[in-house]
Amino acid sequence: MGGQGQDATGQTVTSGVIPEGQPIRMGLIGLGSMGRHHARVIREVEGMELVAVADAHGDAHGVARELEVLPDVEALIAAGIDAAMVAVPTYLHEQVGLALAAAGVHAMIEKPIAATVAEGEAVAAAFEEAGLVGCVGYVERCNPALLEMRRRIEAGELGTVYQITTSRQGPFPARIADVGVVKDLATHDVDLTAWIAQSAYAMISAQVTHRSGREHEDMVVATGRLANGTIVNHIVNWLSPLKIRETVATGEKGSFIANTLSGDLTFVKNGDVASDWDRVAVFRGVSEGDSIRFAIAKREPLRVEQENFRDRLWGRPSEAVSMSEGVHALKVVEAVLESAASGTTVAL
Repeated sequence: MGGQGQDATGQTVTSGVIPEGQPIRMGLIGLGSMGRHHARVIREVEGMELVAVADAHGDAHGVARELEVLPDVEALIAAGIDAAMVAVPTYLHEQVGLALAAAGVHAMIEKPIAATVAEGEAVAAAFEEAGLVGCVGYVERCNPALLEMRRRIEAGELGTVYQITTSRQGPFPARIADVGVVKDLATHDVDLTAWIAQSAYAMISAQVTHRSGREHEDMVVATGRLANGTIVNHIVNWLSPLKIRETVATGEKGSFIANTLSGDLTFVKNGDVASDWDRVAVFRGVSEGDSIRFAIAKREPLRVEQENFRDRLWGRPSEAVSMSEGVHALKVVEAVLESAASGTTVAL
C-alpha cells in the first residue's frame, strides 16, 4: 500500500503505490502534439514501460509503433495498465480522469487539470478518495533555469522576494482549439510563480483582448499579490512574432532572470559601488552590481516531469505537481478571466 505526504498547498498526497524498482505499465491517451512527445519520453525513462496507447482520432504522428491504437479510455484501462498519461484536449480531462480513478489507475493529466474549477475539484477528489497517485503536467517546473532559481531563492540568495514577473509571448500554437491563452499558457506562469515563491495567490486583476477572430482571448496582462506579500505580473500572448519566455524574481539582494527557452539563469546583484553622478547619487534605491550567468545542468524538462511521476509512484522524494496544486492554479486562471470580464480585482 502507498504512503502519504504533503504538497505545497498543505494537502495530503499519495505516493509509494508501486514497489520501488518494479516496472510501471504505462498507458497514454491522446497522441497529438503533446502526446507524441510523452510517448517518446515514457519509452526512454527507466522504470516505465509504454504498453498501451489510445486516441479516437488515430495516430497522426506515428508514435504507436508496434502498439495497437485503442479507441478510448475504457480500452486503455482494459489493457491492464498501472498508470496513465492523459494528453487529450482540456474539455475531456474530467471524463478521462474520472474513468481512470474509478478503475484504480494512477494518472498524470496535462495542464490544466480540467476545463473548470468544479471539474478539476471532482477529478482531484476522485483520485484522493481512491488512494491513487494523481499529478498534473506543469512541465515548466522542470525547466533547469527555474529549478535553479527556486533552489537559490530557498537558500536565501535573494533575501526577501519582492516581486516576480513573467513574460510568455510568441506565435499562435496550432495545436490549441478548445481554450484561450489564459488557460493554455498563463496557467504555466501562475503555477510556476506560486511554486517559486512557495505561496498561494491572494488576489489578481487582469485585462484580455481578442484580436485573431477566435472565440477565446489571445492576450492577457495580469497583476496580483501572493499570500506572502510578493507582488506579481504576467504578460502572456500568442500573437507575437517574437518568442519570449522570461521569469524575473527581484528581492532585497538583486534579481534572478530565467530564460526558459535557453534554460539559462542570470543573477544581477545590487551594486555597492558609490556613484559621483548626481542624478544617480540622489536616488534612494539600488544600483546595478555584478552579473553572473550560472553554469547549470540542462536536462529535458519533459523527461524530468515523467521521472518525477515515476518517483511519486515508487515512493521516492518527488517534485511531481499534485492535483490540489493543479486546482489552485485553475482557480487563479478562472479569477484572471473573471477579473477581465468584470473590470474588478478578484480575491482568492
